[in-house]
Amino acid sequence: MLEIIWSLGAFIVTLGVLVTFHEFGHFWVARKCGVKVLTFSVGFGKAIWQRRGKDGTCYQVSRIPLGGYVRMLDERVDDVPENQRHLSFNSKSVKQRAAIVAAGPVANFLLAVVVLWGMFLLGVPSVKPVVGEVTPNSVAAQVELPTPAEIVSVNGRLTEDWQQVNLAFAAALGDERATLTVLDPQQRQRTYTLDISDWRLGNEQVPTFTALGFEPYQPAIYTELAYVQEGSPAAAAGLQVGDKILGLDGTLLAEWSQIRDAIMAAPGQRVDVEILRQGNEITVPVTMGERVVEGERYGYLGVEPRREAYPEAYRFVQQYGIVDGLVKGAERTWNLMVLSVQMIGKLITGTVSVTNLSGPVAIAEGAGVSASYGLVYFLGFLALISVNLGIINLLPLPMLDGGHLLFLGIEGVRKKAVSERVQEISYRIGGALIFALMAIAISNDVLRLLQ
Repeated sequence: MLEIIWSLGAFIVTLGVLVTFHEFGHFWVARKCGVKVLTFSVGFGKAIWQRRGKDGTCYQVSRIPLGGYVRMLDERVDDVPENQRHLSFNSKSVKQRAAIVAAGPVANFLLAVVVLWGMFLLGVPSVKPVVGEVTPNSVAAQVELPTPAEIVSVNGRLTEDWQQVNLAFAAALGDERATLTVLDPQQRQRTYTLDISDWRLGNEQVPTFTALGFEPYQPAIYTELAYVQEGSPAAAAGLQVGDKILGLDGTLLAEWSQIRDAIMAAPGQRVDVEILRQGNEITVPVTMGERVVEGERYGYLGVEPRREAYPEAYRFVQQYGIVDGLVKGAERTWNLMVLSVQMIGKLITGTVSVTNLSGPVAIAEGAGVSASYGLVYFLGFLALISVNLGIINLLPLPMLDGGHLLFLGIEGVRKKAVSERVQEISYRIGGALIFALMAIAISNDVLRLLQ
């Protein structure tokens, strides 16, 4: 329950910030162009807070936190007195109206730059993209990549961390080949060409590099116990720190992953655990505990294995000064914008499945998880969603800013506005498409919750 509340709170904060900046972009440019703004609302529906400013604008927060709007004086919907017609939206030139409409998405892009600038000023704890294992029979396995190998670039795009590797491979979806440059164990730079002509993203919610067969480096995990939780099934059975698990119920298990899977597969069951303690092999009967995760029962023992420390050479902090941080923030924002456009194109062509679309539930989960990791990670998530919101709003669909810009572009060429009848029909078609996409995204969220 606390996790749900946390995710919901992070979601509301995220959406509130993004919507406020988006609508402020429209508001600010409208005022600069001499348009009277009647209402500035964060959220839809009935207002839960209102205040009328000295400028005559009603500022409000509404009940449904799934968007917002700026209502401007417009002769097409308002009875405008003769002395205020020059303040109406429709009285302005095509260029001014286009600037007002485009200001919302532009505000989202500027917000992303500022947020990422702040993130890089604070510093982002990161790990180098070192490949620890290559999945057999995968796309990556075809080039016989040595391990450990640090990925330096993908298709010429520098990759400092795994997030950048993920984004670089996402940008390569649909291509015939991907060029991978790595540093091998002897620190020699080597380049490989991956055949990705048959690679597509399905409905798996995994990073692109995992789908290709790259597994990030993980320190060695041993079968020796480094921690026994107080009050756990392990403690009740007398297991101790330093015990080495050899097997369960007579089955020898050499890897911790095998032991973990065997424990999870035995909720509430009595299991004989073979251990090595101070050179002696003994058998300890244990009644496994059980936990329910997303409707599934799993066994648990209450122990942690001994692990090797993560190499300090693989850790680093992405931190920059005021000027370099701003440049890096702008560069990262541009890369996200390009990637967003490319992914929309790949959704249209079928290179990426529509099952990859995410709705408000997935966004809420992402907001909650990133916020729980810390401020810098939440800022990165906020920037990503802000860029996506800006790009989506620029799609040439009626009801979106991009649709309005399309009509204004046609008006600028024809020197005549598109008829209200055509606009009305377009809005209905555009609305149906948007609601269909929303329905797919929400159904994807529900299916993920049920899995």
